[in-house]
Amino acid sequence: MIDWIKAARLRTLPLSMSGIIVGSFIARWRIMEEGGTWDWRIFALAMLVTLLYQILSNFANDYGDGIKGTDEFRSHEAEQRAVGSGRITAHQMRNAVILFAALSLVATVALLYLAFFRENLMNEFYIFVGLGIACILAAVGYTVGKKPYGYMGLGDLFVFFFFGIVAVCGSYFLFTKTFHWDMLLPATAIGMLSAAVLNLNNMRDMESDALSGKKTLALKMGYRYAMVYEIVLLQLPLLLVLVFMMMNELQNSGNYYAYIFFILMFPMMALRRRIMQVKDPKELDPFLKQIGILTLVMSILIAFGLNYF
Repeated sequence: MIDWIKAARLRTLPLSMSGIIVGSFIARWRIMEEGGTWDWRIFALAMLVTLLYQILSNFANDYGDGIKGTDEFRSHEAEQRAVGSGRITAHQMRNAVILFAALSLVATVALLYLAFFRENLMNEFYIFVGLGIACILAAVGYTVGKKPYGYMGLGDLFVFFFFGIVAVCGSYFLFTKTFHWDMLLPATAIGMLSAAVLNLNNMRDMESDALSGKKTLALKMGYRYAMVYEIVLLQLPLLLVLVFMMMNELQNSGNYYAYIFFILMFPMMALRRRIMQVKDPKELDPFLKQIGILTLVMSILIAFGLNYF
């Protein structure tokens, strides 16, 4: 059981929840402003779905890297994978991937039934079912298959899109049944922080990825430019959310608490400074968890600042 918990990589879960929290509670704020009702059951199911997607992705990545031999070159500082280390067999992990893909699909259909089907919004139901299947395929396709996109340097793009744009805008749509263009600002913020975690992970593994033929974006750019890219990814998210708040003129309505998220400017600055001081890529591993936690804290502060002050 312990090996399976480690393979699920629980430290990645806070990041996956962040987009759902932001999209759902911005929707709650707008719905309540208009005197509507917000269904907590949709939020609960959306959180379950994103957690299942994340665990599915972690299992699939473990399986894909394991059968391709990528983990043979992984440094001791990196998180050791279950299949590569032999703690779980490739066959067992493959079965786990199939199981969680099925669970993810069932949970997705249940969520969409609650959000759309009961209200006879059939077009939205089928579109989001297709989007859910795309999420499952993306979770598996990062390292599994003949041409996994993670081995072609496309991981950052997929993570930005699914963890940011889809998670935030999709969860917002589940409640409001509408799309507002300003939602792209917080969605981009979450997407950039998600890409920052992946890029940092790939910077740490540049040496082993080069030996195994895994051509990540960080490897293609080189350590120096990957570091510049990382700092940009960490620099802009708070500013994007700030622009979102100002566009909605929250200060004019007297809700200054909505800006409470900006207190993270100071720990974020400290984090960027510490990352920039790292010379050995193997020393980057501890920062992965820190970025994930900061992203989750930011999403919670946004939610509470808009709704509960």
